[in-house]
Amino acid sequence: MQISVRVKPGVKGATRLEKQEDGSYVAFLHARAHDGEANKALLELISDEFKVPKTQIEIVAGAKSRDKVISL
Repeated sequence: MQISVRVKPGVKGATRLEKQEDGSYVAFLHARAHDGEANKALLELISDEFKVPKTQIEIVAGAKSRDKVISL
């Protein structure tokens, strides 16, 4: 399964994953987009939300972009 995620790093509110009307997701993360911190936090968030081990989650496209495609 693949999902599209728009990442918003460095937010002050709660870390969360919101589903949009078009089926994509928006991830609000505390971690900054520096040295891969936001990507690590995103993988942990998706792992918790979908109850999938982190080892089975991969960033397929957009590793250095805010718009990512994640494979579960």
